[in-house]
Amino acid sequence: MSDLQGDYIVVKAKAGGVQVIGLTRGQDTKFHHTEKLDKGEVLIAQFTDHTSAIKIRGKATVLTKYGVVDTED
Repeated sequence: MSDLQGDYIVVKAKAGGVQVIGLTRGQDTKFHHTEKLDKGEVLIAQFTDHTSAIKIRGKATVLTKYGVVDTED
């Protein structure tokens, strides 16, 4: 069962083709989900029992409870 109280992040694509990749928990870290965003699209992602990390490729703004991060070109 997913942790309904897990942290969330918001990813806003500043260019087309931004990839958001979920990585698994456990002894072996693996990709388990990928989303591709067009310019201007927003994705809200949650860390869960299965997702320990989220990797972002492309030009995007990421909002977290720790602040805002812009990816670099």
